[in-house]
Amino acid sequence: MFYTYLRTLVVFLLWVLNGNAHYHNEDKILDKDENYILVAPHRTWWDPVYMAYAARPKQFIFMAKKELFKNRMFNWWIRMCGAFPIDRENPSQDAIRYPVNMLKKSNRSLLMFPSGSRHSKDVKGGVAVIAKMAKVRIMPASYRGPMTIKGLLAGERVDMNFGDPIDISDIKRMNDDGIAEVTARVQAAFDQLDAENATYDDGKKASVLTYLIRIPALLIGLVLILLTLIFSGIASFVWDPDKKFK
Repeated sequence: MFYTYLRTLVVFLLWVLNGNAHYHNEDKILDKDENYILVAPHRTWWDPVYMAYAARPKQFIFMAKKELFKNRMFNWWIRMCGAFPIDRENPSQDAIRYPVNMLKKSNRSLLMFPSGSRHSKDVKGGVAVIAKMAKVRIMPASYRGPMTIKGLLAGERVDMNFGDPIDISDIKRMNDDGIAEVTARVQAAFDQLDAENATYDDGKKASVLTYLIRIPALLIGLVLILLTLIFSGIASFVWDPDKKFK
């Protein structure tokens, strides 16, 4: 429930701040009863929110660098939303084992950025290994839009596009050649989605008049944020998020 609430709250805030989001090819997103790996190039702090919102009601787990788990409240937040920590410098087997088990045994899919850090164009092999071991398909997506808070506030257009699911069951082994093939398929999907997104851009920004509507909504959002912070601060002392996934 908290996952759904927080996802809705963040998307509501993004609408208040930007109000110019467009979703494309949502019909290609796999059925909620099938687990999959939702992947995209990582370009902003907010692209995963648009991705997760478009794929609702499906819920996701996602990898997050261990440094994000140091703050008690934020640690509680992201764990409640399905995040699990990884050490980028010295990744353990749990970085593979945990998402594979969740894809096999839970109703949550995995949201993953194969390129790792934002703005990187390299597609790494982790998604290939996890998809093969869990026997799931890969769902490609691509974000195009503002990269800065200033652009978001200016109402620059956001496009979230989804491609055809990638089936890798024909690849027998995840050796170097197998991983290279999956990487090529994923990168080709990203390139196609980026090209499609470029055709959607009409250069229009959100109407200034819409801010007259969104200003009262922002006040509501600020109240909800305050209440959420209070609730999260208390809950972080009395509720273990890991209980949700045991």
